[in-house]
Amino acid sequence: MTNTIFVTGGTGKTGSRVVKQLRAKGLTPRVGTRSPRSEGEVRFDWSDPSTFTDAFEGVGAVYLVAPTDTVDSLGAMQPGLEAALSAGVQRFVLLSASSLEEGGPMMGAVHAWLRSNAPEWAVLRPTWFMQNFSELHHRDPIRDESAIYTATDGGRVGFIDAGDIAACATALLVTSLVKNTEYILTGPEAISYDVVAETLSNQLGRKITHHRLTVEELAERHQSLGLPEEYAKTLAAMDGAIAGGSEDRVTNNVMIMTARAPISISEFVRSNIEAWSV
Repeated sequence: MTNTIFVTGGTGKTGSRVVKQLRAKGLTPRVGTRSPRSEGEVRFDWSDPSTFTDAFEGVGAVYLVAPTDTVDSLGAMQPGLEAALSAGVQRFVLLSASSLEEGGPMMGAVHAWLRSNAPEWAVLRPTWFMQNFSELHHRDPIRDESAIYTATDGGRVGFIDAGDIAACATALLVTSLVKNTEYILTGPEAISYDVVAETLSNQLGRKITHHRLTVEELAERHQSLGLPEEYAKTLAAMDGAIAGGSEDRVTNNVMIMTARAPISISEFVRSNIEAWSV
């Protein structure tokens, strides 16, 4: 297998961390992005086949991040995946999600395609990112309203840090760990949003409240913040699944692949405290 590693979504939440960790190992990954600006970056767009040749030339392993502007992940990615195979790429590491089974929607279909076509493959299926609290939709309500809004009731989630996901991806890209299988990735403990709110309260020095909404109320809230109706309903339904126990599990895969324990929510809050400063 050739040594060049190509990282799609190379400036995104996990991809950028994979790139950083590969460079820390003395490697020079090729970084795929729609708008290259820095050394080592190349233009790559799943919807533009003209970007495939330069991206995959001489590549032995690739980190796959699905485009976020479509739910038909396989339809969007298959031309690029076939181009990668034709270029001689041997190893494929896909970022999927704990909620997406092989053969299911979105990345689940890509998962099934890899099993049938890729010489070497692995699928990472992380649970919900801790970064949802510090960078995405929970950040502003925590900072501005001292509030978290969910429809998860008391359901528990094994929240995971994006850096731990990237560490697992990096290990799969550069070592012999790949065994043509999937890995469910979680943090060290499954906790409720009530516990997250309590952890934030203790470290921020002010009361953070978890507001328990119904699925319908949460969907309406998402729409009021500008999300399309169907997407808002889908996100809210995911919270409903959490309330039913869909994410109440912990695995040791991070430890197995990285030889260290995953970051806890307490460690994460302490390291990102400025995100919620007022």
